[in-house]
Amino acid sequence: MQGSANLNIMMKAARKAGRSLVKDFREVENLQVSMKGAGDFVSRADIEAERIIKEELMGARPTYGWLGEEGGETPGEDPTRRWIVDPLDGTTNFLHGLPHWAISIALEHKGQIVAGVVFDAAKDEMFYAERGTGAWLNDSKRLRVSGRRKMIEAVFATGIPFAAKRTLPATLKDLARVMPECAGVRRFGSAALDLAYVAAGRYEGYWERELQIWDAAAGYLIAKEAGALIEGVREGQDPLESGSILCANNDIFKGFAKLLRDD
Repeated sequence: MQGSANLNIMMKAARKAGRSLVKDFREVENLQVSMKGAGDFVSRADIEAERIIKEELMGARPTYGWLGEEGGETPGEDPTRRWIVDPLDGTTNFLHGLPHWAISIALEHKGQIVAGVVFDAAKDEMFYAERGTGAWLNDSKRLRVSGRRKMIEAVFATGIPFAAKRTLPATLKDLARVMPECAGVRRFGSAALDLAYVAAGRYEGYWERELQIWDAAAGYLIAKEAGALIEGVREGQDPLESGSILCANNDIFKGFAKLLRDD
């Protein structure tokens, strides 16, 4: 699909950072690694990827604001537009040599996500969307959510909190409710790719309770443009503001939400 100038800038930045990450991924045992907190690692590769993306995006659009996982927030001269970036979603996978991680770049305009890119550099899969124009994979594949209608046929994805995160008890309760009613639950370790996979029909749904906006902003738009319904895990929650996301195709959503919301 022919995208806007902004989308093309985003995709170019993702590919450039992706080349850097793939090079480091091949030498993962040699990476210099530090710890930000229990189970939450940051690597030299992560920081370098964010530098590349910021240089590309801010070089092309110097008046936009910036919010990055590693570098924090910088207000822009244009207060209505902001880049939201996770340079390496799935860092733990990356550091363990597991080829399931992604670059996530979103553009926010007046509080709404208007463009999103999730690039799986290890598999060379570029998921992308702009508001109102659908969701796409690589050059020309239009994405649509799965057409499965029965919970027992559905595969779901989630994130299981690590270390001492406060939502672990709620997530374990969720799993106990969902797993007997479906065909399987996957925990692959990248929220951005989980949402992109719902868009591609690879999962019927996804939920997670404790995300940051940079984890989910791009995938949120891609899934929505592919036909997914997205709400907070609790009714009335804004999924991006709260970091609590419930996402599924139209036919599955109601039953899926009921399982997770029943007290």
